[in-house]
Amino acid sequence: MKVAENRLADALQQCGDTDFLVANHGFLRACGRPRGGRLLFAHGAGAGTGSPFMRQFVAALAEHDIQVLTFEFAYMQRISETGRRRPPPPAATLVAAFARWYELIVSQVKGPVWLGGKSMGGRIASLLAAQRAVDGLVIAGYPFHPPRSPEKQRLAHWPSVDCPALILQGERDPFGTYAEVMTYSLPANVTLKWLRQADHDFVPRQVTGLSQQNLIDEAARCAACFVRAEGRAR
Repeated sequence: MKVAENRLADALQQCGDTDFLVANHGFLRACGRPRGGRLLFAHGAGAGTGSPFMRQFVAALAEHDIQVLTFEFAYMQRISETGRRRPPPPAATLVAAFARWYELIVSQVKGPVWLGGKSMGGRIASLLAAQRAVDGLVIAGYPFHPPRSPEKQRLAHWPSVDCPALILQGERDPFGTYAEVMTYSLPANVTLKWLRQADHDFVPRQVTGLSQQNLIDEAARCAACFVRAEGRAR
C-alpha cells in the first residue's frame, strides 16, 4: 500500500498486518494493533525482516497488542535484490537510517514509540538511544561482543542510554553468555531477561524440553509486559 508521509498515522491505526511503501522513505511493515504500545524494530546483520526469527518474534509481540514496525536497511535491500551477500555499512550509517524512520514515525503518531532490534539492529537502536531521548528499548539477543572475542565489548555507549531498556538474552548466546554478561556493569535502567539454555536465536538445548517457539513466546510476553509497565510508570 502506497502512503504519503502525512497519512501514515491514519494508515497505521486502521491497518493490521500491512506492507506500506512510504513516500520518500521506502517499505515499512506494520504487524498488530498498538493497543499496548508501538515498537520500531530493526533486523540483524545477516538476515532481514523475512527471517524466521523476525517473523516469529514480531508475530508473538503483535499477539500481545504491541504494534511492531519493521524496515530494512539499504544494504539488506540490496542483498534481497541481487542475491549477493554483503556486510553492513559502518554503524553511524545505520544509526542515521534508523533515526530517519524514527523521526518520521514520532512526527506522525501519538503516544510512545519504542525502539529495538534483533542483534545488530538492537545495538543500532541502543546507539541511537545514546544520542537522543527515546521512550524505551527492546533488544532480542544483544551482541555484547563478537563470537569468540569476549574482550571486544560493545558497552561504551550504554552509560548514555537513560531510557528503560529490556535485553532478552539466551544463556548460551555466543555474543554474550550468562556467565560473561553477569560480570559487566550495566546501567540500572537496563533489565536482562535470560532465556533458559538458549542460543542467539533463542533455540534451547533439547534437554530442556522446550522449543524455540516456546522461548520466543516467553520473550514476547516479557517484552509486552515491560513496555506496558514502563509506559504507565512514565
